[in-house]
Amino acid sequence: MTEIILKIRNLHVTFDTPFGQVLAVRGVDLDVMKGEVLGVVGESGSGKSVSFLATMGLLSSRARVSGSIVLDGEELIGKTPQQMRSVRGRVMSMIFQDPLSALNPVHRIGKQISEMLQSHQELTKKQAATRATELLDLVGIPQPAERATQFPHEFSGGMRQRVVIAIAIANNPKLLIADEPTTALDVTVQAQILEVIKRVQQQLGTAVVLITHDLGIIARVADRVDVMYAGRNVEQGLVDDLYDHPSHPYTRGLLRSIPRPGKERLTPIAGFPPNMISPPSGCAFRTRCEYATEQCEATIPELKLFTDLQTACLRANELPDFRIAQ
Repeated sequence: MTEIILKIRNLHVTFDTPFGQVLAVRGVDLDVMKGEVLGVVGESGSGKSVSFLATMGLLSSRARVSGSIVLDGEELIGKTPQQMRSVRGRVMSMIFQDPLSALNPVHRIGKQISEMLQSHQELTKKQAATRATELLDLVGIPQPAERATQFPHEFSGGMRQRVVIAIAIANNPKLLIADEPTTALDVTVQAQILEVIKRVQQQLGTAVVLITHDLGIIARVADRVDVMYAGRNVEQGLVDDLYDHPSHPYTRGLLRSIPRPGKERLTPIAGFPPNMISPPSGCAFRTRCEYATEQCEATIPELKLFTDLQTACLRANELPDFRIAQ
């Protein structure tokens, strides 16, 4: 049986604002297996990033977090900030969307990697500097010894993202969370960054959570997929099964909106994501769903097995067959 490295159960995250409580995450259940790549997809505001910022313990004091987050057998909910600092960077790490803001502009690249190493390992300055150079080489930075002496502004966007990956994997974490790691990068650099993440995952055996809104990226690198909408899981399963026969109307809508050769017009999902200060009753997707009924308004669907996928849809077994071009 595959070992679970991260187990999230009934996770709720609420933010207090002047306009009311934002119900950002509403009962998320999710498992990440050792050594796998799990893709987490959904529109902006679906709760995917907030769920894993809560896992990292990086949410602001305005956030109220409840539920259970167990990482490598250790419960994270309720830990103090000091206890979480000993977990971050050692057992789990995160690659953020914007590498420029994630790096300190006044410190050399090598020093920033060395600081991460020395914060969790007993290394001399020389040992840490040597290891920093090795990590830069691992993520594909040319002339790593020379590059280690440079500052972030001397690197391109793609190269800075590689540096952020090097920092994240410095202490061989068991879980690596990549939050939109290819945002604002061109297609060629995007493919290179995804290749680096996949190579790191294979060489170090690290479990990877890849958060994105791009199903094309998920198809390229993920083993399993978790689809989120309005702070809840709506579909989970193997990537091949999800692309072959999605059971949830929202997943089908996401797949229809992917640009494909020979298709001139995209098919958008009608309407807009709900206001999470006052989300709709029942199924949150019902206001945009062509198959919604009165029952969908009254009942919040739970994940159940349909075909090979876990799907949160009351009508999943009644929907017409769905196929999309490869």
